[in-house]
Order: sequence, then C-alpha cells, then structure tokens
Amino acid sequence: QVQLVESGGGLVQAGGSLRLSCAASGRTFSDYTMGWFRQAPGKEREFVAAIRWSGGTTYYAESVKGRFTISRENAKNTVYLQMSSLKPEDTAAYYCAARFGISKATTTGLYAYWGQGTQVTVSS
Repeated sequence: QVQLVESGGGLVQAGGSLRLSCAASGRTFSDYTMGWFRQAPGKEREFVAAIRWSGGTTYYAESVKGRFTISRENAKNTVYLQMSSLKPEDTAAYYCAARFGISKATTTGLYAYWGQGTQVTVSS
C-alpha cells in the first residue's frame, strides 16, 4: 500500500519561501514518477511539478518555473518542493502524488496515489 504524507505548509508573506516534503512508503519507487499538484478554492486541481524517481528528470508548470524546485532524497524516500518568490496566487492546498511509470505526466488522472494535502497561504 503506497502512502504519501505531506508536510511543510503554512502561512508566508509574498516573496517568501517554503519547503514542502512528501514522505513516501509502501513501494520501491525507482520506476515511479512523483508529482506535486495544487488546488485553490473553487478551482480545479492543477499540475505544479514532477520528477522521475530514477534519474531525476523534472517537469514544471510554466507558472512556477524558475521559482519552484522539485527534488528527491533516495535515502529518506522523500520528495521536496522548494518554493521561492511566493505570490498570493500560489495560495492553495498542495498535494503529493505518485504514478508507476516514467513518462511525463501532468494530469491528475495519470496519478494513482495521493497524499492528504498541506495548505500553503501566501499573504500580500
């Protein structure tokens, strides 16, 4: 059973930084792609970033490119999302997701496993 547990959300001022963590368990994730998505109130869940566990290839949404960095730490089975230069429009619940496969995947339907989410609020 795959389990994903997010942490690191909180309240931050515009221009600030936060680092989200996603602790993954239940599988060997070498053939998986890990993703971060977010969902603001009244909006659909949207892709933020993804990383191939093996090899570390990364993908980003245009809205976060240059500000957010996704990475993974094999020894801890943990994926991170370092967020910098945060804007009020980054305010959302952030979700970690996992899928078996290494192709680029930016849609929610391609991910089978999801965490419970962590709230990020950016004040202006």
